[in-house]
Amino acid sequence: MEAYKQEFINFMVDSEVLKFGDFTLKSGRKSPFFMNAGAYVTGTQLRKLGEYYAKAIHDNFGLDFDVLFGPAYKGIPLSVASSMAISELYGKDVRYCSNRKEVKDHGDTGILLGSKLKDGDRVVMIEDVTTSGKSIEETYPIIRAQADVTICGLIVSLNRMEVGLGGKVSALDEIREKYGITARAIVTMEEVVECLYNKTVGGRVIIDDDIKASIDKYYEEYGVK
Repeated sequence: MEAYKQEFINFMVDSEVLKFGDFTLKSGRKSPFFMNAGAYVTGTQLRKLGEYYAKAIHDNFGLDFDVLFGPAYKGIPLSVASSMAISELYGKDVRYCSNRKEVKDHGDTGILLGSKLKDGDRVVMIEDVTTSGKSIEETYPIIRAQADVTICGLIVSLNRMEVGLGGKVSALDEIREKYGITARAIVTMEEVVECLYNKTVGGRVIIDDDIKASIDKYYEEYGVK
């Protein structure tokens, strides 16, 4: 496992973004773990987060793209922080773009904020985590309606490694099958468990035997076969 992946996993735990316990997801599933990118709230956290995303984007998609698109609302700070980090780490300027939940009819009008999309743009989408693909379902038509662009891929923080709403393949694979978009993650839950099981972070064991058993049971029901 690359060093930045191990650092990122510890960073998620330290930032209280990745938690373990009993959670009910938007999909209705009862999960022993939960990730909430909304818990990144400080300048230092956002700067580091942007750097982890930038490295993962570079490793998975290269830098031959023009726009980093973050769906509203959590994707907005992700796209801003990551575009800044790409500039700082790799000397590459990419534009950031996000959608509004409501169309603005005055001033800077339209459905988009940040950069406008132009014909020929190559776009990478950025999200926190995808369980059902609902956000992509909402934003994909918006992007396509703005200009004739190429969507190079989708990057998320965490691949939960569970079946999507179709019940057969992972949510990331469902996105690839439905939209033709390659979807990648900074880390997978398999890597998270490998990194944290019976390991101490901040003076405590994050994944002990009981939590590991809960995770294993969850994947017996929802894991990708």
